[in-house]
Amino acid sequence: MFTDVRAVAVGVADTDAAIAFFIDRLGFELRMDFAMSETFRWVEVAPPGAQTSVALLSSDGPPVGIDTGIRFVVDDAAATHAALSASGVRVDELIVSDYAPPMFDFSDPDGNVYYASEIGS
Repeated sequence: MFTDVRAVAVGVADTDAAIAFFIDRLGFELRMDFAMSETFRWVEVAPPGAQTSVALLSSDGPPVGIDTGIRFVVDDAAATHAALSASGVRVDELIVSDYAPPMFDFSDPDGNVYYASEIGS
């Protein structure tokens, strides 16, 4: 039956601005970008080597400015937090605790919230 997750969809107000955010600020790669109609593009971005991508959808797509529930894996949460903050990404406090791996949340220019976390042991 099911074998993988291809993409998760996120609503964006400006597709080109969202692409620039994911590529220029987060280091993702553009996997797919094609017009499905005169007003709708299917765009997918993903971290290099990842199997699952993020579909950036506008024009009657998912709502914009939401908690996406998407959790990205990072090698070093503190270093990623610092790098994103330095590049102007809106990041919340780095959470380090005894009960979970280091993690933080961040927002894209549309106010969509994402999470970054190290893999727990």
